[in-house]
Amino acid sequence: MDIATAHAQPKTRVALTINGHRHDLEIHPWVTLLDLLRGPMQLNGTKKGCDHGQCGACTVLIDGERINSCLKLAVTLDGTNVTTIEGLGTPDEMHPVQKAFVEHDAYQCGYCTPGQICSAVALLREGYARSREEIREMMSGNLCRCGAYTNIADAIQDVMEQEVKVGMREAAE
Repeated sequence: MDIATAHAQPKTRVALTINGHRHDLEIHPWVTLLDLLRGPMQLNGTKKGCDHGQCGACTVLIDGERINSCLKLAVTLDGTNVTTIEGLGTPDEMHPVQKAFVEHDAYQCGYCTPGQICSAVALLREGYARSREEIREMMSGNLCRCGAYTNIADAIQDVMEQEVKVGMREAAE
């Protein structure tokens, strides 16, 4: 099938809430969430790394769960909430994980950072990680070619410890 024929194929309607804004879209059924985000939605924070679900650079949150957006067809997500790195915070009001990544220098080239941060946000929400080793294990689906793993784990552990302190303080009140 040539490009002109492919684009003439019927499209499917899908409604997605992306970073808090509802979008009613008509898309081809073969479009991945990653390509939708980076293409028509112009949200280029989510990176295309391996395009095979092996590097985690394209990690976003779908209804709060971390997902490799390169593996998910956008038409399968009708009615879901998608959060990308752009939806987590702003330079003036960063999400605590974004702030910790900056404070701990948890990036080098920065290419993997959006996926690392989205994955870390979900990891903290999941609440399964209780130690540095568990953080490292549960973040193993997100690769960093620069090797900033120690700083990434430091950032996540810092946020995790801050959340514990806040929880203990709130419980005491």
